Amino acid sequence: MKHLTVLFCLFILSLGVQSQLLTPQTMMYPTSNGDSLEVDVYLPNNTGSFPVILIQTPYGKFSFRNGMPLGIRRNLSTSNYAFVILDWRGRFANLSKFDASVTTGEDGYDLVEWIATQTWSTGKIGTWGPSALGNVQFETAKKQPPHLTCAVPQVCSPQFFYNDYYAGGSARVAYLEQLDGLGFGVSSTVIAHPYYDFLWSAAEASTVYPDSIKIPMLLTGGWYDHNTDGMLFQFDTCTKNSILPTGTKHHLLMGPWVHGGSGAAYVGSAIQGQLTYNNAEGISDSVALEFFDYHLRSINNGWDSKPAVMYYQMGDDQWLEDSEWPVSYTTPTNYYLHGDGSLKTTQSTTDSLSFSYNPNNPSPTIGGATLSTSLDQGPYDQVPLVESRSDLITFETSTLTQDLKVKGKIGVNFYISSDKKDTDVAIRVTDVYPDGRSMLLMDGIQRMRFRNGYRVSDTAFMIPGTVYPVSIAIPNTAITFKAGHKLRIVVTSSNYPMYNRNMNNGGVMYPGSNLDSVLNPQTSTNTIHVGATYSSHLVLPVDNTNTSISEIDLFKVEVFPNPSNDVINIKSEEIVNQVTVFSLSGKQLFRTNQNTNQINLTGFKSGIYFLVIETKKGTLTKKIIKK
Repeated sequence: MKHLTVLFCLFILSLGVQSQLLTPQTMMYPTSNGDSLEVDVYLPNNTGSFPVILIQTPYGKFSFRNGMPLGIRRNLSTSNYAFVILDWRGRFANLSKFDASVTTGEDGYDLVEWIATQTWSTGKIGTWGPSALGNVQFETAKKQPPHLTCAVPQVCSPQFFYNDYYAGGSARVAYLEQLDGLGFGVSSTVIAHPYYDFLWSAAEASTVYPDSIKIPMLLTGGWYDHNTDGMLFQFDTCTKNSILPTGTKHHLLMGPWVHGGSGAAYVGSAIQGQLTYNNAEGISDSVALEFFDYHLRSINNGWDSKPAVMYYQMGDDQWLEDSEWPVSYTTPTNYYLHGDGSLKTTQSTTDSLSFSYNPNNPSPTIGGATLSTSLDQGPYDQVPLVESRSDLITFETSTLTQDLKVKGKIGVNFYISSDKKDTDVAIRVTDVYPDGRSMLLMDGIQRMRFRNGYRVSDTAFMIPGTVYPVSIAIPNTAITFKAGHKLRIVVTSSNYPMYNRNMNNGGVMYPGSNLDSVLNPQTSTNTIHVGATYSSHLVLPVDNTNTSISEIDLFKVEVFPNPSNDVINIKSEEIVNQVTVFSLSGKQLFRTNQNTNQINLTGFKSGIYFLVIETKKGTLTKKIIKK
């Protein structure tokens, strides 16, 4: 597998080719174990003092010489913040300082407190970064350095859970191989513990510590990320158990984003897989700056009054706000599998459908919540390479006559039999477009020997021909299946190389401690049962409320400057009859009752709004940002 030297290269690619690198001040800071570590310091100028954004990376601090994050890039002189970049101990510039007895959290504590003593620092320090750069923020916050003020961890999950490495009991092959390629070297330990045991119990206990988090955090995740549920878990536990100063709280931002690390997609980009979300571009940066401005610069920008959750409703392509996740106003709605391949809210008559699975010819991974640089990430059409095969069954709704809004976690409850002692049940959920594209939203898998649990004592092989109930975990989402679309599920017994191939023989799962060895494989015939006795079904968390703001490009409109401090100009090829401004939650804030080509934002708080422009030809919505 291709070795990815810098997972964070996705950020660097977003900066574009630079003709000249930024030149930081390289400094050494003392650590509590008696040595010192090298950091790069980027200052807007050499005379002022600034709040500081600290980034701790295992992938090489030199990468940031191409530009700063949060939209600052090479315009450092216009930044309100100084940046300090640290290579982890034992990595890159600090390679020679490896010491297994010192944690990244301890080094982070020392660095935060050193920054606070510098003349160029105001003493207010925040942290930022995705993936591993996000996990280290939790480790630093756990140590509670007095001058650490806030943090923005992105697409990360610091907790070490069994299901993060064994999805439904099946090893996440591509993920573990990529972690090894990045130098984390965890696969040998993981593969030695394929059942939930003392190691997993101890690891979970030591990596879940919300009561130690005493600073406000903006947790940023993606609906196409492999850490979606991990990010939501962290938000939930921190919200319930963190001890925060009065008047502060954690916030959650969930966008239509992948994890990043391969391809053009990353947190905050418009392009995600084969889809484009223009009104999600740059939002992670602008919201993070609002958060930092409030906590690090004490700007009264209304952040303290914002709802705790901001999320993107895919399909409707709109941002919404709420006080919690999951939202409280969904209705669990059963969609039953029918023998004719349909999905309906009514039960079917008794029936069964079978499909085959050959471990030597598994169903391929095409997009999805991947990490490997050898795989595509995000929403990809499943028709050409997955649904064109014969080793699957699909179930789908009829063409929708009205929007179907789903917000939360979809339940998957099947009844399965097989002619072998063990097999896997894999599911992909897709949004089928009117043109026939079947765009992947999420997936899940369950190894049947683990249908009752993941401890050795829980496992049980199948008796051929016996029907067993099984639930398959898939991550949270927020998606509106639009009128004219269909909801489809694809049922197979593999999704490779995302997940380990089940050999169907009931033997040792990883012979020779190999993540992906195939020894004495057997082809299985697996059957899914439907009907009154075996009511295989999905449970959709359906939102029947009417909160949407549509955006349909019926005519050309430009709004500028955007972002703006005061005035937004509107240039439209159609005469503008009326303009309305909405908050992210859909609340109407302002409306003109006459022709206008300009909106004054002077009285608005800094933040993101929707501008709804009405003409004779139709209505169009544009996202605007007030600085």
